[in-house]
Amino acid sequence: MDVTNVDEEVQKVLDRLSGKQSKTWATKKVKQLTCNLVLAAADKASCQLNDKQAAAAAAGQHLVHKCNYKPVQPEWHVPWHMVQVISSHLGWVRSLAIEPDNKWFTLGSVNCMIKIWDLASGTLKLTLTSHISPVHRLAVSACHPYLFSCDEDKQVKYWDLETNKVVRQYHGHLSGVYTLALHPVLDLLVTGSRDSVVRVWDICTKQQIHVLASHKSTISLVQCQEADPQVILASMNSTVRLWDLTAGKSMTTLTHHKKSVHTLALHPTQFGFASASSDNVKQWWCPKGEFVQNFDQGNSSIINSLV
Repeated sequence: MDVTNVDEEVQKVLDRLSGKQSKTWATKKVKQLTCNLVLAAADKASCQLNDKQAAAAAAGQHLVHKCNYKPVQPEWHVPWHMVQVISSHLGWVRSLAIEPDNKWFTLGSVNCMIKIWDLASGTLKLTLTSHISPVHRLAVSACHPYLFSCDEDKQVKYWDLETNKVVRQYHGHLSGVYTLALHPVLDLLVTGSRDSVVRVWDICTKQQIHVLASHKSTISLVQCQEADPQVILASMNSTVRLWDLTAGKSMTTLTHHKKSVHTLALHPTQFGFASASSDNVKQWWCPKGEFVQNFDQGNSSIINSLV
């Protein structure tokens, strides 16, 4: 019923009452009119709400529900197959790093050795034996023929691959060094340790620039990128921290994981990264660390590496 016709209906009821109609009929008619009024008001309010939602959507303020999110499907490629097995190490291989020109790669093992292999032929080119405890992480410089390594004996070594000797060592950690990363633009080295501290070093002078000490557990992995957050850290206390390298302060702490975060991986083209623990793999957007989605791994196994 149109709201403008209410007066006419009421007048009809009054006319019927003047003709000595029953009170029961009058009561029923008034209830019907009241019900129609309520329905008409509800329809009008619904139309106004739809108009507001349409205006918000046109202005780019409409919320996109998660059910409408459709991830990009990967393109099909020829199935992978194994080409060669390299089994020269006598213990677990903890780290791998590939030279930027894809000519060789290096492996670090718990038998305290670093071995360099030819990528095309798979032959052993060199063995470095300066470490006295298991090697946890390796990094190859993109600017110079230099290699960086760290081990459980608190040592961080800087190798010159032209002379195959240790050029510098970085001292400061109070426990085993589990991870390291090179800044892609600046001559900076970032190392993380079991002492829950991350240290930022000047590669050339060996000076310690920052001590990032907000974590409460072992640092499992560190990643560096050109734009803020320039340092991203994963920790065994189930958190991921984003750091402002200029100020030396934490920007954001991500606490979505329920178990220890063992690894991180930066996206090669998009401004984001992924973190992995035994609960699931999570995708994030930089620079604020906005959560995107979970990747269901189908089991609760520990993920030690993510690429």
